[in-house]
Parts: sequence; C-alpha cells; structure tokens
Amino acid sequence: MKRLQLGVPGQIMPPADAAVRFAQRSEADGYDAVWWPDHLMGWHPDTMWTEDLTPLAKVQANPHTYFDPMIMMGVVGAQTERIRVGVAVTDLIRRDPSMAAATALTLDHVTRGRAIIGLGTGERLNVTPYGMSFEKPVAKLSEGIDVMRLLWSSEGPVDYQGTFHTLDRAVLGLRPYGDTPPEIWTAAHGPRMLRLTGEKADGWLPTKMTAPDYAKSLTTIRQSAQDAGRDPDRITPGMLGYVLMGPDAEAVRRLTEAPLVRALCVLLPSQVFRDLGVEPPLQGGSGFHDFIPTTIPRAESLRIIDAIPPEVVRHYAFCGTPAEVAEQLYEYREAGLEHLVMWNITAFGDPSLARWSFTAMAELKKLLDA
Repeated sequence: MKRLQLGVPGQIMPPADAAVRFAQRSEADGYDAVWWPDHLMGWHPDTMWTEDLTPLAKVQANPHTYFDPMIMMGVVGAQTERIRVGVAVTDLIRRDPSMAAATALTLDHVTRGRAIIGLGTGERLNVTPYGMSFEKPVAKLSEGIDVMRLLWSSEGPVDYQGTFHTLDRAVLGLRPYGDTPPEIWTAAHGPRMLRLTGEKADGWLPTKMTAPDYAKSLTTIRQSAQDAGRDPDRITPGMLGYVLMGPDAEAVRRLTEAPLVRALCVLLPSQVFRDLGVEPPLQGGSGFHDFIPTTIPRAESLRIIDAIPPEVVRHYAFCGTPAEVAEQLYEYREAGLEHLVMWNITAFGDPSLARWSFTAMAELKKLLDA
C-alpha cells in the first residue's frame, strides 16, 4: 500500500501573514500540500450566522470571507520549499480558460513546479449571483481544459473554434517551469465527470463517498484513461474529506448535532439523502447546483438544519477520535486513495475544540504515516 499523501486547508481569511506561517509549519510538520477553496460566497446563509447557532458569529462578521486562492498559492509557494499548493477547486466559468492557463503557468514558476490546479464545474452560489450563466457546466469545463492545454503546448499562435470559446491566432509564450505544465485535478463525481477525469486530468479530487463507490469510480476513471491512450497510473486518486474529531464519543455526538455542521450536508445530492432513508432538505438535485445562501430566510435556515440528522453528517464527514478516523480511512486506502485533503471542520461544531483539533490532526497524521 502506497504512503498516503496528506494535504491541509490553507488559511482563508486575514491576516495574510498568518496564512504563510501556517503553511510553513505544515511543511515543517511533513504535510504534502496545502489547499485553498475558491469562493465568493460561503456555504452558510447569513441567517444561520447568529450567536444562538454558532459562537463563531461573535468573532467573524459573516460566513463569506475568503482570500483569492490563486494569489495565496503564489504568496505561500514563494515562501516555502517543498510543500505543494493547490486550489480545491476553481472553475472555468468565472475564470476564462486563457487567463487560467496564464495564471497556472505563473504559479508554476513562482512555486517552482509545486502548483496543482483543481478544477470543477463550479457551484451556482459563486456564479449566478454575480451575473454569469450556470448552463452546461460540464461541457464548459471540458472545453476549457482543452483550451488551457492547447495554449500550454503550442509554440506559436493557434486557432480554436469551440462551443464556448474561440481562439484566433492566440498565443501564450510563457513556458512551464519544468518539463511538464502544472497538474490539473478534477472534482468529479458523476459519470461524465469521471470519464473527463480519465481523458484529461492528472488527478482526481472528489468529496467523500463510500469506499466501495470510490473504488468503482476510480475504475471508471482508469478505464477512461486507458481508452484515451493515457497511462491510468499517472492520475493521482485524491479526495477532499471533511474531518470532525472529538476527544471521546460524547464529544463526537455533540459535534454531529451542531447546526453549522449539519447545514454543510445540504450540499449532498438528493439521492444520497434518500439512500440514507432521509427526505432531502432541498427539492433540487444537489446543493452544489441549487443552493444560494444569501437568498435563504431565517425560517428556511432553521428548517434545513432540522431536516439533516446526525447520521447524514457521519456519512459526509470522517467522524470520531483520531484513532477511529484513521481506521475509517484504511478502507479508502485499500480502494486506491493516495492523496487526502483533511478539511478540519471541528470548529464549526464547537469552536472551543479548535485548538485541540490541531493536536488531534497531528495525532491523526502520525497514525496515517505509521
């Protein structure tokens, strides 16, 4: 079994120098990568961000405070030596593929080949409130990756005629830092995205699913890569996993009942709720595609929280003591997982455990490295 590479989330809000120090400590502690989300809008409605639902409201004005990940990748990459930096994930709706290609190459040079460009289909909450269309997101992503790779590989001006993008004697003269361009990892779950990952990506970064589903999806990706004439073993199987840890069973139980933790599960597809025997809190297909937090009134916020029981949290996140979480992850390593981004959400459940959770993450890392 390969050693499991471990990534951690980068600091997303001021002060910026603290984000650099955190990444430097993570590098010194032996982590393999630090990742930033790409959000204009956070997942929690403002009407949930109240002191009766979370003590975080006392110290953070709103749930929508995010640094730009590409800038933070460059800032941190320039002040570290070994640790990789990534975005989990951005999209090619808000970021034009030509500009994304130039940004990625710049990061490639600034970080000396350590940048990972995570791409997905986007989330409606980051798109439609800002005046952009969310139609055909998979097709836009697929074509956008083609545009990026064409500009990376071309020695001179190129033409391209697609459904969404046109290049007319376009050129990108900057070359990669090393022999290959930056890696593209995709946040794939459905069949089309899994096939796209095999055909066009260098890594796979879904959110948590069951271990058998992970193995099945990875088989689809590798078969797609093989059908496209690519080496399946060159695609890194990763996962972004929420981690919710407590010092004992009672603490873990309380964390799974916390309002902000339960609310995060609204992102799950409706079918996942049905498979768990729970009525979906939203009528649409998935919170990623249907949920816009700034439109949610207080009564609806409370209804959503009440509609998501703790067993859904245990499905969506790795929950338990560090030893229990390490045991849960063994099955995923057997299924092929090679890079885990450990997204610690313990503070959403209980801010008083935030400092303890950093120690717990170090303990979890030690167990996974053993």
